[in-house]
Amino acid sequence: MNNFFLISSLISLPALVVPVQNVSGQSKDYQEARIYLTAESTHQLLHDGGFRAFEPLEQPDENYPTVMIDDDVTFQTIEGFGGAFTDASAITFAKLPDDVRAEFIKACFDPVEGNGYNLCRTTIHSCDYSGEMYTYAEVEGDKKLKHFTIDHDMQYRVPMIRAAMEAAGGNLRFFASPWSPPGWMKTNGEMKHGGKLLPEYQQTWADYFVKYVQEYEKIGIPMWGLTVQNEAMAVQVWESCIFTAEEEKNFVRDYLGPALCRNGMEDIRLMIWDHNRGIIYQRAEAAYEDPEASRYIWGTAFHWYVGDHFENVRMVHDAYPDKNLLYTEAGMGGSWRSAANLARNVIHDLNNWANGWVFWNLILDEENGPRHAGGLHGTNIVNADLSAGEVTYNPPHYVFGHFSRFIKRGAKRIPCTSNNDDLIATAFINPDGSVATVVHNLDGHEMMFQVWIEGKVLKSTIPARGTMTMVL
Repeated sequence: MNNFFLISSLISLPALVVPVQNVSGQSKDYQEARIYLTAESTHQLLHDGGFRAFEPLEQPDENYPTVMIDDDVTFQTIEGFGGAFTDASAITFAKLPDDVRAEFIKACFDPVEGNGYNLCRTTIHSCDYSGEMYTYAEVEGDKKLKHFTIDHDMQYRVPMIRAAMEAAGGNLRFFASPWSPPGWMKTNGEMKHGGKLLPEYQQTWADYFVKYVQEYEKIGIPMWGLTVQNEAMAVQVWESCIFTAEEEKNFVRDYLGPALCRNGMEDIRLMIWDHNRGIIYQRAEAAYEDPEASRYIWGTAFHWYVGDHFENVRMVHDAYPDKNLLYTEAGMGGSWRSAANLARNVIHDLNNWANGWVFWNLILDEENGPRHAGGLHGTNIVNADLSAGEVTYNPPHYVFGHFSRFIKRGAKRIPCTSNNDDLIATAFINPDGSVATVVHNLDGHEMMFQVWIEGKVLKSTIPARGTMTMVL
């Protein structure tokens, strides 16, 4: 247990932005920026460094590390940031003392004093991070889903979601993903070890999605989006199911898309793939080149587990600019190394047209579970010590806050370039006119750098592998 992270997390940090009046046809007059910093070498965790003034500079030096921003051009719109409400997270949350639960919810979801998570994932029945495998339709052969029930979720997951919704002030959206259909709908007769959806159950499985959305809406939890299948090419020892690109496209076109529309759910954001960046373009092309399938699909979901391949994400946007891209799962450890990798990935994904970024489990216990599939011990972005009744907010929690606190829903990405390979950055203009710029130092040494915009410059120093947010 690292009490440093625990104590630091109790310090309330207002997610303050400084709006700049935008007069049509005129340049903004940037005077100052508020600076926030997280870095291992300086022991700072979302440290509020106060305001720093801009100075006039007509032309930046090409040899001085510089982040250059242009607020006259906009790109994609942000949908949100957050994590996943898994059974493991909900069970861990339920076992904490009341005051610690309240503090955790505030730290993650409060839009003023917390990280302001506003877009989160959950699972359709069980996944590997559940206490056991289960479905909402346990009666084999129940094609009409007469025995469908979400009662299992009412004990742990729903109470946690409701607490988060209250803290977020009505600003929290959800999307859900299945890891596998019930075993009785599959070729291998079980939820794990891959297998495929049997043709005779395609309509039943589509209706299962509809039932899920309806039942959650009845208890006051509307679904903003759905993904067709988590990691559609992964054969796992836990819940998994294989869909080739052709099979996924056909299922959406002939069953899932029409089922959602017949039931008044045409506004639900339906996402394909939900797997790694490596073959994201092939999956997108297969779906989007079929106009009947494409009309049901909002965008492509993706993960980070096999290589970077950031350029593949951009290629999907370039080929299909009317479609969206959402990062939907990042399992990670709680180390400073994980925090630096997180910053790097979020910046690159946003710069390659992602509309939001959602990590994996919101919280896990001291064994990094509970998880019926076993293994994968270590740390998480947030861990609970249930024996002590305490929560540890690890470095990735603070690094992610550099994005989720300051880049608001509805923000639009603006041009942001760097002339130094070790200095990466992204910038967004928020709905209130403020500009949030996140900078990360990839190098193992501190770096003096500057941010240049509209003929003005702000000089600063960023520690080794540090992450900094400047709010202009």
